[in-house]
Amino acid sequence: MKFLSITAVAVAMAVAPAAADGCSWSKSETTAASAETQRYVYSEKETSSIVDVASAAGSFNTLLAAAEAAGLAETLATGGPFTVFAPTDAAFAALPEGTVESLLLPENQDQLAGILKLHVISGKVKSTDLAGQVIEAETLNGTVTVDGTDGVTVNGATVITADVSADNGVIHVIDAVLLP
Repeated sequence: MKFLSITAVAVAMAVAPAAADGCSWSKSETTAASAETQRYVYSEKETSSIVDVASAAGSFNTLLAAAEAAGLAETLATGGPFTVFAPTDAAFAALPEGTVESLLLPENQDQLAGILKLHVISGKVKSTDLAGQVIEAETLNGTVTVDGTDGVTVNGATVITADVSADNGVIHVIDAVLLP
C-alpha cells in the first residue's frame, strides 16, 4: 500500500449560481455488471472553477448548500488545484433520515466542515494516476483509502464519473457520502 501525502490547506466552497453562459451538463446512463451508472459530462465554453462546474451540474445542490452552511468560502472557487470526491444529491439522500438537516444546523457547523473536508485533497489526482493501485490519501480531514484496482473507490464509495475537469482541479463524482 502506498501513502500519498498531500499538504492540507484550508478549503472552502462557495455556492455559485448555475452557469448561464451556455455551459451544460448531460447525463447518460449505461448498464455495467447489472448496476446503473450515471455519467455526468460537462460541456464548457469557457473555463470554470470546481464550484462553477458542480453548480452547473444540478446534481450537487446538497453538497454546495452544505459547504455554504459550513462557513466555507471562496477557496474552491479561486484556489487550488484540488481533487474533490463529490457526492451527488442522491448520495446525501441515502443518509439516515434527518442527518442532512441536523448537519445544516449552525451548532453543527464544525462537524459538517469536517465531513466536507474529508472529500477534498490538495492537488490534482486523475483516475489514471490511481489505476492498479491502493493508496492512502491525506484529505483535509484525515486519510481515505483510494482503490484503483477495479474501477475507483474511495473508502468504499464508488466513483461513478471520474476526471471532471475544472480550471483549479478535478472532480470525481461518488455515490456515497464519506464520513469520518
